[in-house]
Amino acid sequence: MPRLAFLLFLSLLCGLSSSAALASDPCMRLGTPAADDVPGRIAAVACEEHRNWYRPFIEADGRVGVVSVREAQRARLVNGQPAWERVIEYWRGSGLLWQAGAGDCAYGELPAPSCRAFVVDTPWSAAFVSWVMQRAGLPGFGASASHLGYVRRAYREPFLSPYRVSNPESGKVGVGDMLCSVRGGTRVYGFGELAHVLSNNDPGLGMHCDIVVGTSIRDRVQYAHLIGGNVFDTVAMRELPLSAGGRFAALPMRLASDPDCTPESRHVCDLNRQDWSVLLQLRPAAELAGLRGGSGMVPAPGVAPTPGAAPASAPASAPIATPAPPAEE
Repeated sequence: MPRLAFLLFLSLLCGLSSSAALASDPCMRLGTPAADDVPGRIAAVACEEHRNWYRPFIEADGRVGVVSVREAQRARLVNGQPAWERVIEYWRGSGLLWQAGAGDCAYGELPAPSCRAFVVDTPWSAAFVSWVMQRAGLPGFGASASHLGYVRRAYREPFLSPYRVSNPESGKVGVGDMLCSVRGGTRVYGFGELAHVLSNNDPGLGMHCDIVVGTSIRDRVQYAHLIGGNVFDTVAMRELPLSAGGRFAALPMRLASDPDCTPESRHVCDLNRQDWSVLLQLRPAAELAGLRGGSGMVPAPGVAPTPGAAPASAPASAPIATPAPPAEE
């Protein structure tokens, strides 16, 4: 092959490789969101944190790749911060540190050694979601140390919450939405059973929510990409297939009869196989504009501040009163 033709062939392969990489991760296609683009702002903050944790990924079939750094490690993230100290930032920045009972972590640039134990022992996925939503300046969002807090608020106060409750197997998926599951135990709730819990004051339900940050197309199949905190002790992205109508296609649902993942039960060894119980759909922009402002946190680099938000020195939004969160991922 002549040298010029060979170089052109290599350039074509590199271009295809770059296009495939961009197509497979919607975070890589994000630009700076406009001031009134609330879904884009949420995605930008979540994507920035995912890159900060070296982009761990769970494929649609439930397989996970390499996890470069975990919550308890002193290993540094992309921004140079030790991983465990970054988790403290989620608690502190969301205004939930005192609610979680971590007063030792509240002061000084170098938190007390007990803070590291707090990070290991305390589930932080809801703190991560609260930090993302407040940093993005989502109007009307109330930080909570438990996912059940803002799921229940969306169910009980649909005109005050920025989210609407929807069946995860039939609701249309959009950027900024959250897909939530009920964790652990032998009981499976699904959308119908969860409604009974949301109607009463039972505080003891462990949940986990991931934030939808975008979609991609691979082999003519569209996928939703979601980012969550405290997944495998990191900030991870997962992908789930979508139908032609933009709804989750055949969500891998956990069953009450499922055995533990063992060499004899490989069919349940799927990190996407969960008790997916609710889709929180972000309300339209016109409705969000009528809600009270966000927390007033300083937005992430490249994320425009929310118009009319409180100054950065203002206190965070009052958290929904919830007890200490149950164990989460």
